[in-house]
Amino acid sequence: MIAVELGIARTDEALRVVRALGAHRYVAGRLHLVHALAIAAVPDGAGGALDEARTWASSVLSDGRVDPASRDEALWRRGSDAEVVAVLEAFWSPGPLSRAARDALASSMDRNGLPVPDHVPFDENAEDDIHPLLVDAGWELLPLSLLDASRHAGAIAAFGEPILFASACFEEETSVPPPTALVELPAIGPVELLRAASDEGALVEPFVVWVDGNHTYVDYVMRGVMSRASRSGA
Repeated sequence: MIAVELGIARTDEALRVVRALGAHRYVAGRLHLVHALAIAAVPDGAGGALDEARTWASSVLSDGRVDPASRDEALWRRGSDAEVVAVLEAFWSPGPLSRAARDALASSMDRNGLPVPDHVPFDENAEDDIHPLLVDAGWELLPLSLLDASRHAGAIAAFGEPILFASACFEEETSVPPPTALVELPAIGPVELLRAASDEGALVEPFVVWVDGNHTYVDYVMRGVMSRASRSGA
């Protein structure tokens, strides 16, 4: 996978990108995992998108069967696009709710003997060591061979010549294992939720997504995502 820096400077812009990814018509599926500690730290006043998730997190963290400081898979919930956005928004948006969420997460980390590392947010060299991993979000794009000539004409035209698109489809269909086009958020741990955003809503480090797949195809999808995110903030 390669990192694509999005050239955005504010958390509201990052959140619009995440929303646009979730709503993109080229997305075939998603796998989002959100940690109970992150969900439980979100204040009640943050909105209703996390009501069910908060009930789940409270149950997991209170029943005593799972150590919150462990790497037990029971601590992760498979979340929706809306839940991922709600968690990130709760920690990154300016205001008292985000300060409450950060304070709650920091207290929970300390209570469970989980130190907050000192690396900068979104440091790719630290990703393998993040513990706990609090948000792990990614989207799978439609295979090239399933693109519809009418509905997905833009992506097909991005290849320039029909033979180039046909060649990319052939390469996809004959590769073993078949390649998968993916877009993933950076690994988000305690540092990213606690320190990635200033109190004014600025990102303190560049925000990237990780992509894999045919370059022409993924580039077209990401340009569409950025255009949609920009329009939603107009």
